[in-house]
Amino acid sequence: MAANQLRLWFASMAYVLVAELRRRGLQGTSLENAQAGTIRTRLLKIAGLVKISARRIYVSLSSVHPLHHVFAHAIGRLQAAPA
Repeated sequence: MAANQLRLWFASMAYVLVAELRRRGLQGTSLENAQAGTIRTRLLKIAGLVKISARRIYVSLSSVHPLHHVFAHAIGRLQAAPA
């Protein structure tokens, strides 16, 4: 029973994070009104390479991804948003 409750909490927090991504990062894009599953499938489930150094974590994404401009727009808006 506790494992199911933990899974429900994780799913709920993931939904809240995607909703905030849509509200703050995807405003003015084609995914502005998309459902959480659509955002996950089209924007977040892309291949990437993660490199970890002593001080930084580098994420390299494919430059031929069809929505790379939307991803870059969302990252820029999230970095510019107040904490």
